[in-house]
Amino acid sequence: MDFTDVSLTALRVFRAVAEQGTFTAAAASLGYTQSAVSRQIAAIERAAGAELLERRRDGVRLTAAGRIVMRRATTVLDEIDATARELSGLPGQSGTVRLGWFPSAGAVLVPRALAALRGTDPGLRIVGRESGTPALVRALRAGSLDLALLASAPPFRPPDAESPPLALQTLTERALCLAVPATHPLARGDFVDVADLRGQRWIAGSSSGDDRIMGVWPGLDERPEIAHTARDWLAKLHLVAAGCGLTTVPAALASAAPPGVRVLPVRGGPQEQRRLLLARLPHPPTEPVARVAAALRAAAIDAAGALTDTAKKGARTARDIARRHDA
Repeated sequence: MDFTDVSLTALRVFRAVAEQGTFTAAAASLGYTQSAVSRQIAAIERAAGAELLERRRDGVRLTAAGRIVMRRATTVLDEIDATARELSGLPGQSGTVRLGWFPSAGAVLVPRALAALRGTDPGLRIVGRESGTPALVRALRAGSLDLALLASAPPFRPPDAESPPLALQTLTERALCLAVPATHPLARGDFVDVADLRGQRWIAGSSSGDDRIMGVWPGLDERPEIAHTARDWLAKLHLVAAGCGLTTVPAALASAAPPGVRVLPVRGGPQEQRRLLLARLPHPPTEPVARVAAALRAAAIDAAGALTDTAKKGARTARDIARRHDA
């Protein structure tokens, strides 16, 4: 089969596998069986006369030939989608930016940026999705995202080892914080001493294959007592509000915490820094992409200022609750 005979279905399946990182995940995202995905990939590789995906124990990675096909496939599929929208009377894609973010970035930063863009660029169309950082990096490489907000923890390595490296900009770097019930004795101060974390109960999250227990303070010198496990950060914060335990949170979530929760810095040990990165492929951005990037940078600056105000208000509220509780 000549490559000019490759079907659009095969191109969509190939893009999904490259983006999702495994045949199984791609099949789930498309609603196909894994064997159907394997057949489509085998067909497109036969047509290309080359291996397009490197099969590895931890998933798949695009080969040099695969990157060529992905770049062209993305263009073809985007044009087909734009044609379908035009035929149905919807706006074209010239002012569209595809943005991805990890979950906690979608709580504060992304809504601020999108609200600002509605005022300054009402014709700009943002297509967004939430995912974990590894999936967002794969989507950038696959060409199905223009920009992505990524989370980074020490030792702050690049998000992948592919070449060329992604263009990265640090929007914020702040210390990891602790979410504490407002009625908890630890909530009465302006910070928590790391020594006071021994013997506490914790609300943990999914570790996504990492050896660390997400939601528990890193480096805790005891086996933590896990009271509850929840994948969603908002569910964890509501469990904290209900007095069920403590959990770690990025500082940026302080303004999104529900009533009954204080978000506090931790002192007395090594600083646990977290970075928020804005990532894209290393080619000059289009004008719409540059405008969205600028809005995200401005929103990060605004969020940092609001964080200080929220901390001051939270301190006053916690002291009032403590006084009523003691009375």
